[in-house]
Amino acid sequence: MTAAAPPDPHTRRHLTWDGCFNVRDLGGLGRHAPGAFVRADSVEKLTAAGWAAAHAHGVRTVLDLRNNDERGTDATPRPDGITTVRLPLDGIEDTAFWEPWFTDWRWGTPLHYRPFLDHFPERVAATAEALAAAAPGGVAFHCAAGRDRTGLVSLLLLSLAGATPEEIAADYALSEARMTPVFTALGRAEEAAQLVAAYRSHATSPYAEMLKVARRFDGAAYLAAAGVPGTTVAALRARATGQPRG
Repeated sequence: MTAAAPPDPHTRRHLTWDGCFNVRDLGGLGRHAPGAFVRADSVEKLTAAGWAAAHAHGVRTVLDLRNNDERGTDATPRPDGITTVRLPLDGIEDTAFWEPWFTDWRWGTPLHYRPFLDHFPERVAATAEALAAAAPGGVAFHCAAGRDRTGLVSLLLLSLAGATPEEIAADYALSEARMTPVFTALGRAEEAAQLVAAYRSHATSPYAEMLKVARRFDGAAYLAAAGVPGTTVAALRARATGQPRG
């Protein structure tokens, strides 16, 4: 029987930023503090009202995980007081790794997370270091749809904050209901339905696959093995949980 995602007990985490479709605060999962980190789909389409909502939520840094060729023009200028850091996560230039995935339905699901984590520890480490070093205030991190690259970073942050595997998987699964408007805005409306059909044909679900990954992932141990200094790991955990940095 396929594991089904339990109801989300943190409906207050869903944020309305005009122009985005898949935005939520990680606060309330494990020891994660509200306002510390927000996951989102691409912020390029945010309206002035959307940027105002992000700023009012406390966001002062945006971390863009997309590749350079995915970036376009902002619909509305980004307001003063919000800094953008661009740090592509994919490592898409590593064609030997990526080309087999391009025709595999598992690309765009948690089924590619473990191979990615094993192959690209330096890229995950760089992302963790950028998050830890961000200016004071909340950090919004995003890719294109706010699901997979964003989901991988959420896995790391939530693991550090002591979220349970079930919480991490349920948070990931929340994105699926938002994929139709996200991909429609990206001009790829058919992709959401195609992935739903693929999950069904393989008798699994986003929740079930993310749960498998989360049960075997320890964020602190992974970063240590990737060469991230313990002080940086501690600083990132403190930021996620809202604790003073020691």
